[in-house]
Amino acid sequence: MSFSDICYDVTDAVATIRIDRPEVLNAFRAQTVQELIDAFLLAWDDPRVGVVVFTGSGERAFCVGGDTTGLGEGGYGGTRGRELDVGLDITGLHEVIRDIPKPVIAAVKGFAIGGGQVLHVLCDLTIAAEHAEFGQVGPKVGSFDAGYGPLLLARIVGEKRAREMWYLCDRYTAEQALEWGLINKVVPKERLAQEVRAWCDKLLARSPFALGTLKSSFNARSSDAKVIGELAMKPLGLFYATAESKAAKEAFKRKEQADFSGYRANGPGHRSVGVTGT
Repeated sequence: MSFSDICYDVTDAVATIRIDRPEVLNAFRAQTVQELIDAFLLAWDDPRVGVVVFTGSGERAFCVGGDTTGLGEGGYGGTRGRELDVGLDITGLHEVIRDIPKPVIAAVKGFAIGGGQVLHVLCDLTIAAEHAEFGQVGPKVGSFDAGYGPLLLARIVGEKRAREMWYLCDRYTAEQALEWGLINKVVPKERLAQEVRAWCDKLLARSPFALGTLKSSFNARSSDAKVIGELAMKPLGLFYATAESKAAKEAFKRKEQADFSGYRANGPGHRSVGVTGT
C-alpha cells in the first residue's frame, strides 16, 4: 500500500506510523486521516508487529490538528469516511488507535496541539522531547471535540485541569505535562528515538495476549465517549457553517484574536429569555 501524507515502516517487530506533512506542522487533512486509519489497520493485521510508534516528521511538531487551509463551510472537504458532516473520519481514526490490540506509543517532538493533542492522549503511552508543547485550540478557532478529546483528558489530568486546557487554550511544556500525568516521560530530543525503542523492546518482551486484554480493560471505562463523539459530529459540521465559526477561522488565518462578543447568546441550551431578579 502506498501513502502520500504519511510514512509506514516495520522494523524489528515495531511499526512506525509517521505523519509526513512537516510544511504544515503535520496538520491532517481528510486524506491524512484515511491513510492513518489504513496504516493502523495494516499494523493490526501484521503478525510481525507487536508495538506501534506514532509520530510526526521533523523537529517542530508531532501534529497540530486539522489543516485549516482545507477547512470550508461544511468541514474539511473529504469524500471518504463515515463523517461526511465534517469531511474526515476522525472518529474512525480515534477508534482504531484505541482498538488495535497492540500498545501504541506516541513519540512527540514539538507541538501536540488541538487534534494532535487528542491523538497523543488516545495512545497508550507518550514519550516527549524536552521542547514539546501541548494544548487545545478548539474554542479559539471555532471548533471543538465533544468525544474522546475532553473525556479522556479529564480522566488523565482531572476535571479542573482538563477544563482549563480546553477552555483557555493555553500551551503547556513537556515538564508540566509530565507533572500532570499527561505524558509518561521527557527526554532530550536527541535521545527520543533511543528511548522509544527501549520502551518498545520492553513491551515486545511481554505477552501480546496479556497486553491486548489489558488495553481492552483500560478502554472499557471510556467506551461511552464513542457514542458521545459520534453524536457531536453532526452539530460540529453544522457549527462550521455558522458566522461564529467563520469569524474564528478568518481571525486565525490573520493571526488575530477573534471577537466573540456578538455570539454569547448562541451556546447550546442558552436561555432565550433573561432571568430577572425579584
